Amino acid sequence: MKKHLLAVAVTALAAGSVFAQANDTLAKIKASGSVTLGVRESSGLSYTLGNGKYVGFHTEMGEIVLHDIQKQLGLAKLDIKYQPVTSQNRIPLVTNGTVDLECGSTTNNAARQKDVAFAVTTYVEEVRTVVKANSGINSIKDLNGKTVATTTGTTSVQTLRKHERAGGIDFKEVFGKDHADSFLMLETGRADAFVMDGSILAANISKSKNPADYKIVGEVLSVEPIACMLRKDDAAFKKAVDDSIKRQIADGSLAKLYDKWFMQPVPPTNTKIGLPMSEATKAAWANPNDKPMEDYAKK
Repeated sequence: MKKHLLAVAVTALAAGSVFAQANDTLAKIKASGSVTLGVRESSGLSYTLGNGKYVGFHTEMGEIVLHDIQKQLGLAKLDIKYQPVTSQNRIPLVTNGTVDLECGSTTNNAARQKDVAFAVTTYVEEVRTVVKANSGINSIKDLNGKTVATTTGTTSVQTLRKHERAGGIDFKEVFGKDHADSFLMLETGRADAFVMDGSILAANISKSKNPADYKIVGEVLSVEPIACMLRKDDAAFKKAVDDSIKRQIADGSLAKLYDKWFMQPVPPTNTKIGLPMSEATKAAWANPNDKPMEDYAKK
């Protein structure tokens, strides 16, 4: 009987430990010696070079965050596993424990904050429109009667619809499964325009066969804070992530990282994206916070 009770107690303790780790990412990382970083395959802030190699401003920043956490936990070695995510599956993969930290190109908004937490904002995005340079399209009004591509599961869809209603213009929407697919629709003539985050548009233009064939036009459709995403109700892990990002801002290393990925030639084509840091991003770094997109819309 005692053995049985002991077995029950050990099982309960183990179950409790697993449950605790589900909401304690630092404990999970320390116990396993590994961590899973969520990355993107064709974003402006995170993308793949193939063969399991992921790079970009947010990818490298996320790696630095995890190395800081490795030091904090006193781990001699930390195995970083890379999990590619899409706009559709990124939130479920964080909430179900598959991904510990997602550093792709996720907009921090009030709806998402119900399911996940966000680190302090590291990039403030402007949603824009890319078209063929010879298209004659220069503003949202010029999209009337045209076909517009955007990526499934992104906030650009809502932004587009809001402007469609507000501007009294009518256009057909087509959806790419990822950003590369959406850009391909523009490239092959299946779409007249592609609406998405400016950094994603600039990155896709720089990687295209003839970058001069494209231009970013029209109004800024919305301003969106982009941040790394993590599980809700894990204050210790969020503090560790935020502390690392704040250190990178304070010592100037994040600014150097920005220059490396946006102002210098980048792989795989050694092309310069040429996207200077916006005033909105500078302001977010000067006062680190995790305010959602809705706070940016308030004037």
